[in-house]
Amino acid sequence: MADVNAMEKKLAEYKCDTNEAICLKLVRFQDDLDDDGTTFHPEYSHQVFGDDEVAFGYKGLQIQLFYTAGNLSTLFKVKYSSKVTDTFDCVEADNVEGKIREIIPAGFTCNSDDFVSLLEKEANFKPFGTVLHSYTVHNEEGEELTYQIHKAEISCPGFQEYHERLQTFLMWFIETASFLEVDDDRWDFFLVFEKYNKDGETLYATVGYMTVYNYYVYPDKTRPRVSQMLILPPFQGEGHGAQLLEAVHRFYCGLPKVQDITAEDPSENYVKLRDYVLTKLCQNLPSFDADKLHLGFSADMIKEAQEKLKINKKHARRVYEILRLRATDMSDEEKARAYRLEVKKRLFGPYRKNQRELAKMRKCLRPEELVSHMGQLDTQAQQEELEKSYQLALEDYRRVLERLASQA
Repeated sequence: MADVNAMEKKLAEYKCDTNEAICLKLVRFQDDLDDDGTTFHPEYSHQVFGDDEVAFGYKGLQIQLFYTAGNLSTLFKVKYSSKVTDTFDCVEADNVEGKIREIIPAGFTCNSDDFVSLLEKEANFKPFGTVLHSYTVHNEEGEELTYQIHKAEISCPGFQEYHERLQTFLMWFIETASFLEVDDDRWDFFLVFEKYNKDGETLYATVGYMTVYNYYVYPDKTRPRVSQMLILPPFQGEGHGAQLLEAVHRFYCGLPKVQDITAEDPSENYVKLRDYVLTKLCQNLPSFDADKLHLGFSADMIKEAQEKLKINKKHARRVYEILRLRATDMSDEEKARAYRLEVKKRLFGPYRKNQRELAKMRKCLRPEELVSHMGQLDTQAQQEELEKSYQLALEDYRRVLERLASQA
């Protein structure tokens, strides 16, 4: 038994956290290759390495996936200090290299010198598609950095190969990500690039992107649905997501055939970002004037948000609640109560549905079955849950208003 425990302890030393082992870089200069400060790591690796996000069989495992900053030409290397098969019989290490090769497209190199040669060709890389929007951001050193948002088509020469490299990042930063089948002209691609200077030349670095699928809406409209959106980690927290989402909304607002814009299975962070962008867009619409907000959510708000900004009723309602909060003196007990009841009226929708279901159950369930379901619909628990939902919404709304105030 002691020998078995000793063996298990030894084998445990050969387990590596794949989120730590995977080292990602966006390389602009040759010096970046050896600079740990330019390395970032995945948030997720379960889709490649399983739910436990562990690779077995190595000590000091390092999986290097380095990309040239613009074209995303790829260097792939696997390094480790020792491997389990070097020490133990009848135990096989995970095929780490094989797992990574399944998700990165062909054309990568495993040779650092070849990668440096590809890096030297970055000056030839030009962003795909047409420019929708340009903006500037000041970095921590006070330098003014310029960014561009482009709209690209899959038919752009070289874009499909570039997109295959770009979408590999999804596996590491979106929990339920999947690769797109892009041979469909209903896909739109929006890309963010940073302009930077290298040896007197202007080069471009990939910052992030969004994919949108245009669904048909009878009889003659389309409904663009955001499928995936990712700002790469070195650029997160700088406002690029808001710039991208606003640019995309403005683009579709200019298309008469677009009915409204939605998102597929949006994450919590995406919803917060959307709240900010849509509130920023709606705050100057006449129907959302401060003196009209206290009259309640109106048909004029729904119509104007949809016609001018392609915002659907559900999203317009959230914008109304955010702007009404800004226009409400929450220190006034009566006004605060009116606001709270207005928001809870919307939040109560699912509970009202439960009550209707209960009424149906009374007609068809046996008493013992009804008691079981009644427990799930306990009124006090619903009230507590409703209050919790309200407080969470209030917290999110205040965050949006703080951000709007800081941008004013």
